[in-house]
Amino acid sequence: MISMSEELYTVERAAARLGVHGKTVLRAIREGRLRATRIGKAYRITRSDLDAFAGVPAAPPAPARMTGIVELSDIDAATQHRLTVALQGSLISPHGRAESFHLDTAYDPERRTLKVVAIGALADVTALMQTLTAIVQALR
Repeated sequence: MISMSEELYTVERAAARLGVHGKTVLRAIREGRLRATRIGKAYRITRSDLDAFAGVPAAPPAPARMTGIVELSDIDAATQHRLTVALQGSLISPHGRAESFHLDTAYDPERRTLKVVAIGALADVTALMQTLTAIVQALR
């Protein structure tokens, strides 16, 4: 299955990338050494198939990321401020993060609700949510 974002090569372009003649690419396709999809009378080769044929190592998959959204109710403005500062402070680490991390808070004074949105690596978002749970329990 070809993904919609996968780059496709013609036989001629694949040959130019490999530095070989187009007939060499066609021979590899016919012999089953190079995967290709036939569209009409022409072949299309995905970049990943061409890379595999050329022996280019595959890029490692992107690490999983998580989005955590928590809504806290019955929060006054002062408590909201303390929670926000405490969460931001918990992100300061001497070790840093390998992945980018995004923390955002939104406070609705009329409804007295605070939304916390965290986006990052699974372990980082989980740790932040555990910290949030501990802080909320300590405040109540």
